Amino acid sequence: MTVGSRPLILAVALLAVLALAAGCGRDEGETAVAPAPKDPSAPATGTLRFFAYGDTMTDEMLAPFLKENPDLDLQKASFNSNKAAAAKLAGGFEADVVELCTDEMEPILIRNLIRPLDPKAVKGFDELAFSDSDDVRDEAGHVLFVPASAGPHGLIVNTDQVSGVDSYADLFDPQYAGNAALESSPLTAIGVTSMGIGVGDDPMDLSPPEIDEVKQYLLDNRDQFRDFPESDASMANLFKSGEAVIADGGRGTTEAMIRDGVPAEWVAPKEGVLSWVCGLAITSSAENLDAAYKLLNYYASPEAQAISGEQGFVAMTPKALPLIPPEFRQGADPSSLETAIPETQPSASDLYDRAWQEVAAG
Repeated sequence: MTVGSRPLILAVALLAVLALAAGCGRDEGETAVAPAPKDPSAPATGTLRFFAYGDTMTDEMLAPFLKENPDLDLQKASFNSNKAAAAKLAGGFEADVVELCTDEMEPILIRNLIRPLDPKAVKGFDELAFSDSDDVRDEAGHVLFVPASAGPHGLIVNTDQVSGVDSYADLFDPQYAGNAALESSPLTAIGVTSMGIGVGDDPMDLSPPEIDEVKQYLLDNRDQFRDFPESDASMANLFKSGEAVIADGGRGTTEAMIRDGVPAEWVAPKEGVLSWVCGLAITSSAENLDAAYKLLNYYASPEAQAISGEQGFVAMTPKALPLIPPEFRQGADPSSLETAIPETQPSASDLYDRAWQEVAAG
């Protein structure tokens, strides 16, 4: 299903990576299309190893799945980036299902750490938002992952301390010095800063001189930030303790804070909202394929997507919208991302990484 006219096409560099992924990387593991279960209706059994972001596999999200599959031993492990996940998988860490995000999946693809899947084995796959995007396929047209979540990236503010903000530039307002936070992600940190200070036409594909300019601005204003949190939990803790009153971040993170009693609000900056898309893939070393497909089908279901929508994310299927409480329904509608700027892998992603490393190190 196409979400309005919003394109989600990776940079040219990533297309080259996809070509590389078909013929290089580590030798071990399967790379052929993962066969569909012979009996899709059978409950999952055995052990299933799930490797994803922590907010993707919350107890609330997985409770219905575990109830439907009581004899399954679900083993969970989390990561903070696809780069970290790739390093662990390449080093021998075992997983059956891994989460991919379109803005950072290159390290996993170039190592052949996933295998294509059969979209016909995922009920309602063609109805999922972004399922027809080039982002979810390799150059041969094979489906790489099932779109499972998406969301806007803008500003988070403590409503007791901050009001009237509408720009990424507000992150650098002197009145918030020492009480601002910036996500520790090269792409978003460099991207939102470039938008806030007006450098470059495309925050997802800055030129080397533009990256240097943004890096220097961040270095010059590094003391503005209390911390550079590497996870949603770390960001939430900064707001709970009062150490941070303004930050960049997602609506889902904001909703989690609100549920924990933090007076928080998500704000769409006037420069534009960034958007991310993530999904679930089957690893090249997966052993329990039947259970893996069962998990993918669950995350693609209206019931699971309704839970995701209530948690502040965009629902991947329109069938989930009637199941979402009215107060969350508008934000969960995929059409809400029509005008967003897609987070995609920059052509100079290594320069983004190096620039951010310098900033984070001080």
